[in-house]
Amino acid sequence: MATVALTESTFEQTIIDNDIVLVDWWASWCGPCRAFAPVFEAAAERHTDIAFAKVDTEAEQALAGAAGIMSIPTLMIFREGVLVYSQPGALPAAAVDDLIAQVRALDMQAVHRDVATRASS
Repeated sequence: MATVALTESTFEQTIIDNDIVLVDWWASWCGPCRAFAPVFEAAAERHTDIAFAKVDTEAEQALAGAAGIMSIPTLMIFREGVLVYSQPGALPAAAVDDLIAQVRALDMQAVHRDVATRASS
């Protein structure tokens, strides 16, 4: 699956419609973002069962603000609609693949229980 550009109007539905979604928050003026882009694109080609999306923080400033983006590039990973990873910084290919393996291995029943527990307290 190719990467898709997310906007404020498509972000939530993309997270809901896909089991695993990797989101790259970037801007064209950001050198580390440009360096990470080919790594992200190559991961999308290797992991075709996962949604890979990009948010241009300049074009989508309200969305970036709502997501609490303070530094770019930032990589977020959602699984079953739950944010399970969020970290700024460009990553090497091996680290991206390792993160994907960790996200695939998550016990999502336990994650959903934890989210529900935190929401009720």
